[in-house]
Order: sequence, then structure tokens, then C-alpha cells
Amino acid sequence: MIQALLQFSSSIACNLHKSGSILQHDFFLNLLLKQKCLDLIVMNKNMDILNKERPIGVFDSGIGGLTVVKKISQSFPDENIIYFGDTARVPYGSKSNSTVIEYSIQDARFLMNKGVKVIVAACNTASSIALSAIKKEFNIPVIGMIEPGAKSAAEKTKSGKIGVIGTRATINNKAYSKEIKKINPALDVYEKACPLFVPLAEEGWIKHNAVYQIAEEYLKELRGKKIDTLVLGCTHYPILSEVIQEVIGKDVVLIDSGVASAEAVNKELKVAGIFAERNLPGFQEFYVSDIPIKFKEVAELFFGRKISEVKKIELEELTESI
Repeated sequence: MIQALLQFSSSIACNLHKSGSILQHDFFLNLLLKQKCLDLIVMNKNMDILNKERPIGVFDSGIGGLTVVKKISQSFPDENIIYFGDTARVPYGSKSNSTVIEYSIQDARFLMNKGVKVIVAACNTASSIALSAIKKEFNIPVIGMIEPGAKSAAEKTKSGKIGVIGTRATINNKAYSKEIKKINPALDVYEKACPLFVPLAEEGWIKHNAVYQIAEEYLKELRGKKIDTLVLGCTHYPILSEVIQEVIGKDVVLIDSGVASAEAVNKELKVAGIFAERNLPGFQEFYVSDIPIKFKEVAELFFGRKISEVKKIELEELTESI
């Protein structure tokens, strides 16, 4: 701004000097500088408002990230949210690390092209493998699931025995145990991969008999460890939380990383000073890479309300450069 003013004033001074009128020079120069300052202040203020009104971007491999959208929209009803679910390539948990990084950067780039102000990687697999790569690629705040969820679990446990369930990739990378141990090395962490929970949630089988049977098979080992806290280390899992709670035991505290990540979003927006400043409900836009009808059906079941149109994008759009 200062450089622009100096250039502007220099130009005016030169022109007025040629006219030979010093008084006119001083009067008009001051007048024009004041107007230029006012114009620039208004322009900056308008830009600041535009930045604050930009949406929050959320991505996941499928429908699971809607659990995070729900928490964010409850916490910040004024904020606009754009969601992308990569339903054509779900699940990420069975993919190699290099593939997860590639897909996650493509997902984040899609959101960047939509003009988001913050990116939430609402996928524990992406958070455990690709978060640092996403942060290096883009110059806006990027929030994952692992750190907020681990912090919440470490704070909530009383016995010091924490269970973690997640996709194979998240569990194999020991993302949660590393983060929890970083917070408190004395805590005991027991991890269990539960890959079948993802397709069950994607199908909308929230309380199906099959879910109970599979949950019993997965969770009996953790039950035997006498855990008092269980991290739902995949954003699909809160969709099945009623069954998980029933099977693991009512005294075990379930940690929903979506809740914890909403708190992290609050912190980032506050630090950057980019909270939306209007007293109107924010909009929500939903994009998927495949099967929008099924996505809409399960999403409405989960939200308990109708949602706006779900738009399908082609995979080619994800692989295009920004």
C-alpha cells in the first residue's frame, strides 16, 4: 500500500511541478493523497471481508467426513462449508502410502480451486500419512484428525489404558499411539484395525445385525485390555457409534476425532482472524467422485434432514493442475 502511495504521489508531484504552481501542487497533492488512502482502506476492508466469507474445505475418502462437517456446522453455524468425498476411490485405508498422498493432495487441490480458507483432512488415513505433504503444497491452514483426537484421548482417560480403532493404514502407521505417547509416555495404547466398518458405514448399515457381529469380533480383544477410552480413529466410525458403544461397554468413553478437530478449526480461525462475520446460516456444498445418489441418501440419514444437491465430478478434474 505504501509503495503504491509513493508512486502515485511522485506522479502527481511531477505533473504539478511542470505547471509551475507550488500552491496548487500542495493543495491537490494532499487532496488526492487523502482520497487515495481512503480508497485503499476501503479496498483492504472489502478484501478482509471476502477472506472471512470464504468457505471451510473438508475432504474424506467417502462419506465419513460428514461426521466432521456436522460438528463444524454445529460449532460455527455462520461458516460456509464445501465438502468433497472421494467415493470413486474409497477406501484409502487399503492403499499404499504414496497413493494416499497423491489422492489427498488432489482432494486438497480441488478444495483450493473452490477458494477455501482452511482445509480439514477429515480422513484419519490421509491425516496419518499425507498431512505434512498437504501442508507443504498449500499456503493455508490444514487440520488433520490425529493430533486433536490423541490430545482428547490423553485428557479423558482415567485408567491410562486407551484403545484405538482405525483402518489398516492408520493402525499400521501407529499414528495415534505415537501421538498419544508424545503427549504422555506413561499411557498404554492398544490399537486394532477394523476395515469392514468403512463399507458398512458407506452402505448406511447403521444398526444392522452384521454390524453387531463384526463389532463383537473386532472389539473383544480391546474389551479384554480393560480400556476406559476408545478413539474412533476413522471418521466413518462415529456413524456406527451406537453399536460400537454397546459392544465395547457403556463405561468406555468414545473419542470422536470430528469433535476434537472442530476445536482445532476454532483455534485456526481465531489465530488467523478469519471467522465469518454475518448473522446468517452458512451454505454447504457437497461434491463426490462417484455415486451421488447413494451419498445423498446416507448423508440425509446421518444428518436427519434433507441436504442440497450432491454434485459428481470426474476424476480427470482431480488430476488437473491448479
